[in-house]
Amino acid sequence: VQLQASGGGLVQAGGSLRLSCAASGLTFSIYTWGWFRQAPGKQRELVAGIDRGSMTHYADSVKGRFTISRDNAKSTVYLQMNSLIPEDTAVYYCGGSLWNIASQPRERYDEWGQGTLVTVSS
Repeated sequence: VQLQASGGGLVQAGGSLRLSCAASGLTFSIYTWGWFRQAPGKQRELVAGIDRGSMTHYADSVKGRFTISRDNAKSTVYLQMNSLIPEDTAVYYCGGSLWNIASQPRERYDEWGQGTLVTVSS
């Protein structure tokens, strides 16, 4: 199993980034997918999740700014991030879970990507 996250980078506040996570070695469509982030000195937190039926869940801090989506044909999950603020700075990880709940915590995720760094400057 391999999850390859990409799309991170340096962006000014107010800007946008689109993260991608391409999965291989598993049946992508049966997984719930989540994007998590971890800032220095903080725990890894759920940013957004999308279940098998494409029901979504967002952390309050990103509602209205971030959008998670999935493309089962491409085995890829995306995170569109708009109106970025410095507090969004973190390493972003994609995760896959066989539990079909978009809001589930990180403990229920079995597969993890390597992380991609997002830095938002003020």
